[in-house]
Amino acid sequence: MAQMITEDLVRLDADLGTDKHDVIRALARIVDDAGRATDVDQLAEDALAREATAATGLNGGIAIPHCRSAGVETPTLAFARLSPGVEFGAKDGPADLAFLIAAPAGGDASHLKLLAKLARALVKKEFTDSLRAATTPAQVVALVSGVVGDEPPTAAPVAAAPAAAAPAATASTPSASGPRSLVAVTACPTGIAHTYLAAEALEAAAAKAGVPIQVETQGSAGSTPLSHDAIAAASAVIFAVDVGVRDRQRFAGKPVVSSGVKRPIDDGDAMIAEALRYADDPNAPRVEGEASAGEGAGGEESFGHTARRVLMTGVSYMIPFVAAGGLLIALSFLFGGYEIVGPAGEIVVDNTLFNLPDPSALGLDHALLDNGFFAYVGSIFFVLGQTAFKFLVPALAGYIAYAIADRPGIAPGFVMGALAIDLGGFGLPQSGFLGGIIGGIMAGIVALWISRWKVAPWARGLMPVLLIPLLATMISGVVMIAVLSKPLGWLMDQLNAGLENMSENSGTAILLGVVLGLMMAFDMGGPLNKVAYSFAVAGLGAAATASDDAAELKVMAAVMLAGMVPPLALALASVLRPSLFTVPERENGKAAWALGLSFITEGAIPFAAADPARVIPSIMLGSAVTGGLAMAMDVTLRAPHGGIFVLFAVGNILGFFIALVAGVVVAAGAVIALKSIGQEDTDLVTV
Repeated sequence: MAQMITEDLVRLDADLGTDKHDVIRALARIVDDAGRATDVDQLAEDALAREATAATGLNGGIAIPHCRSAGVETPTLAFARLSPGVEFGAKDGPADLAFLIAAPAGGDASHLKLLAKLARALVKKEFTDSLRAATTPAQVVALVSGVVGDEPPTAAPVAAAPAAAAPAATASTPSASGPRSLVAVTACPTGIAHTYLAAEALEAAAAKAGVPIQVETQGSAGSTPLSHDAIAAASAVIFAVDVGVRDRQRFAGKPVVSSGVKRPIDDGDAMIAEALRYADDPNAPRVEGEASAGEGAGGEESFGHTARRVLMTGVSYMIPFVAAGGLLIALSFLFGGYEIVGPAGEIVVDNTLFNLPDPSALGLDHALLDNGFFAYVGSIFFVLGQTAFKFLVPALAGYIAYAIADRPGIAPGFVMGALAIDLGGFGLPQSGFLGGIIGGIMAGIVALWISRWKVAPWARGLMPVLLIPLLATMISGVVMIAVLSKPLGWLMDQLNAGLENMSENSGTAILLGVVLGLMMAFDMGGPLNKVAYSFAVAGLGAAATASDDAAELKVMAAVMLAGMVPPLALALASVLRPSLFTVPERENGKAAWALGLSFITEGAIPFAAADPARVIPSIMLGSAVTGGLAMAMDVTLRAPHGGIFVLFAVGNILGFFIALVAGVVVAAGAVIALKSIGQEDTDLVTV
């Protein structure tokens, strides 16, 4: 493994600018000058984007701008002792010690363990004092190298006063008169820094208070779970997390203090004191059965933070299904042509690599090179992509429920998501990702409620694996099917009837395009989207032999163009203003380019699920513009799917691109504008 810091990466008593943005750019250039950056602009952009989500200044004159970036291929540390100091957002003033921690975008666990050890060292006064006293870059390199040794950070008790070194409190009856100890969990979504900084701060505060503590860091560098004995002996537990605590049920019944991951870094002493007060208070908040992290415990997490955390948990688990399924479908169109939608299943069942299909006989007029091999491969990709997409909404719902109720919520959440898209094929009305969110929240809340039931001791073991999933699925499912499905079905019938009436009047064609655009963008694969798409496809089938300017062909073009706008607009916005998006969103934005160009509107779902109030109105505006322009310019389309891969089936290609570009620009601009309002209130994922 290459050395993470060298003398070329150190600057002593350097003036790197007047604000933190100048310092970060200068540190990125230092990395580049040392030959460690593959793309210095990308590195600086990623570090600045991370800085925009939350200040990286720490008390004690320290700043740790950091990021994962494709701009470096090896983990790299650049250090500057600043003269003069620069404000990085710490409560006690400017920073004079600045580390740029640059982790490769795909860094492995060994890299992250070393970076985590550095993060833990930064809150130790003796380490920072040594950095301030260093007279040469070589001394700085030696100090840092001494910190990031070979052993990974582990959950280890902090040394404390001898009288407190052997905790003896019982699991459920902490006593003020007997020895006390604490346990804690720290976690941030994709962390290489705050998870470990919080752990070190808690350990230091506990040592100052003379109480033993063991901290489980659920971060990117791996985690050493707390032992059963340590948890049983603990008088109270601290959750300093921005995501769900894994296996939270281990702490059931313990007094709990809960906060975001930054609180202990800024005020660890207060958290330790609060935990000790709760240990002595029989009325203190306690970990409730199978509850998830932040669920009101300790009164520290606001409703808004809880809602964002729950949604982000679901979205983070859903993104791989969106990316994998969407790109596979796009590849299927490339290899098999847009007609692959029809015979893909038949080809996969009836053909093999040694018995290739005949594209012409199957109507695959646009298979790549008119070749049976490419038609067969395209069919496989389409089946795989469609299968992956079937799990998109169930995964969203399942992990939303998981974020609320931990593991017992997964099964009922997945079932509610499957009901939202009628995965079982029972003819239920489809409610798409919005139904998945509602169903996942409902399943999680019901599972959490059941977990709080007081049951006989013999039944406790059955609760998480049998009773909670069974009852939560039963109760939530009855509500989804018996209460929500009929009103939603009635609404979709009314929408279909309204669209048919509008299409019959040529004077309302542009208005129809606007309405179709709004519907395509509103729920991105949900009921309104499906109503608009089904309406267009039904008309296309009826117009198979119609003239090139038939109204049905214009409707199909407006629908597909409007459906391409949301993912493309969000991909563009994430490139133009990356600081407004989380790290997972920026990664998803890269896949959204291909998804949008392939007419896979679901590529926008991760963005919309994480920030619906800003994203959904913006993409609706862009899609409405595109739908209206497409109808106004008489763009036609004879293909039901495929995006830019079916340009051969488009009438008025120039109008096609004008309408598409206009809508994408409008939607991207609206997203950027809305996300720029109240930026300090957004809860972007940190690293």
